[in-house]
Amino acid sequence: MPLLQVVVQVPPPPAPPEIVVSHGNAMPAEAIAVFVLVSIVATTLLLWPLIRAFARRIEGRNQLDPAMQEELEQLRQRVAQLEELPHRVMELEERADFAERLLTQSREPERLPGRNQT
Repeated sequence: MPLLQVVVQVPPPPAPPEIVVSHGNAMPAEAIAVFVLVSIVATTLLLWPLIRAFARRIEGRNQLDPAMQEELEQLRQRVAQLEELPHRVMELEERADFAERLLTQSREPERLPGRNQT
């Protein structure tokens, strides 16, 4: 008895449906690239002065113009003069106290009782 072969073909399972998430009209890739490029250029242009100032500070080249340097030196001299004032006032107070003591010492013999005042 011959053997009979039965071949059963099973169809492949159906592919899952593609899930497409759409948020309205999608931007084309070219528009996204242009937007990114414009954003980078705008950010660079806005931050360029800040970047330059920071680089100068790091390099130590942050020099003031001569007029500003002169004004700064004048202000430093004025502060030095103002810092001397408390010492000068204290010295003047000591001189005034000394003068008062001399004046009171020269008048005290006149006030003593029992001395002949001529």
